[in-house]
Amino acid sequence: MRNKTLRLGRYVVVTLMVLLSLIPFYALLYLSLNTPSSSFFDGNILLPDFHFVNYVNAWKISKIGNAILNSLIITIGSVAIIVLFASAAGYSIARFNSRFNRIIFQLLLLCMMIPAIIITVPLYTLMKSIGGINTHWAMILLTAATALPLSVFLYASFIKQLPREVEESAIMDGCTYFTAFWRITFHFVKPVTAAVVILSGLGIWNNYGQAVFFLQSQTMHTVPLAISIFFQKYGAQWNLMAAAAVIGLAPAVLAFLIFQKYFIKGITAGALKG
Repeated sequence: MRNKTLRLGRYVVVTLMVLLSLIPFYALLYLSLNTPSSSFFDGNILLPDFHFVNYVNAWKISKIGNAILNSLIITIGSVAIIVLFASAAGYSIARFNSRFNRIIFQLLLLCMMIPAIIITVPLYTLMKSIGGINTHWAMILLTAATALPLSVFLYASFIKQLPREVEESAIMDGCTYFTAFWRITFHFVKPVTAAVVILSGLGIWNNYGQAVFFLQSQTMHTVPLAISIFFQKYGAQWNLMAAAAVIGLAPAVLAFLIFQKYFIKGITAGALKG
């Protein structure tokens, strides 16, 4: 009887935590569907006015479509670089226990402790000197480099848990370590790859601190920048602000739903066991 009571208590606590976490998203969705003359407490609090014109107006006024395209280009390009280099580096660190690899791994861990905002000024000087301001390629390289240390850590920790026999049989058949990794081992790291894609992808998608310095042209604005400027101009129109925020949030939520079944497995098997 006591065990059932404890189990029920846990379920109640978890349910309350989930509901509390969902309240801000519900409020955002509710406001995005209300008419301009309505406030949050007008009418039925459980059902909004379903004024879908808000999304059309927010899309046109905020020009968030171009911002979403910029964010997609930067995020996809950065994540591709991160997965390619972080997986290879993590494999090398996990499988070859040399002094050089240990030093590199320690340096990567040290880089994780440094806030990105601290190096903004020297980065701006560098980006300006190489013509990287208001360009996709420079922002892709910058955000990829920023996310690499954590990604390498996750890959290295995950691969350490895999038996060496996974690739040794292929090496005995004539494959190189490089070939064995990409043809065999890489298929076993799908959970941590999903975790890296979600963690780094969401971080890059929501990157405001660096984008505000390096993407100054309006045509190059990403979603956080476009929404920030839209809020400054139309701060009194809550329905339009909420609609723009929902539009900007939708791609990130969709990406999480696609990869979420691998996410927890990748984090627990990689980071916690490592």
